Amino acid sequence: MCSYLTVPTAVAGSAKGPDGWFQVTAASVYFDHPFHAPFAHTLNIDFADPSRGPGARVAVELSAESARALMRSMETALSAAGAAAESDR
Repeated sequence: MCSYLTVPTAVAGSAKGPDGWFQVTAASVYFDHPFHAPFAHTLNIDFADPSRGPGARVAVELSAESARALMRSMETALSAAGAAAESDR
């Protein structure tokens, strides 16, 4: 079921789109119908640099199971990095 909730988050990083690498400053996370993934609903994450317009966007559609596995993997990787991950804040 769609939650109709979009969670915006300021981020600092880079993404690779059709025209190459670009800075990302914003992410939006929401649970909705996908455009491409073969599921009824997906957790969708859009990484973007709004100052560069709609072309500076990378979208990901994940099954709920995959999204949960990705969250666990990110926590594991950041925990293993320890102080190095904290110093990049």
